[in-house]
Amino acid sequence: METFLLIICVVLIALVLLQSNKASDAGQIITGGNQDLFQAQKERGFELFITRVTAVVGAAFVIISFVIMFFS
Repeated sequence: METFLLIICVVLIALVLLQSNKASDAGQIITGGNQDLFQAQKERGFELFITRVTAVVGAAFVIISFVIMFFS
């Protein structure tokens, strides 16, 4: 079970790194550079897929962690 959790951890790290970088856009609030920052922008295509897979893998990580904690 711990091996499966390790695989989930590596996959989760890779998925988080694949997501688009929205933090650099948030830094432009101070300088007033990005007017489109707070407009409604929907994720589409690959970005939406990565976001959903990250949520599923994150939930699996939490569930497996609790299972290991309760049964060890």
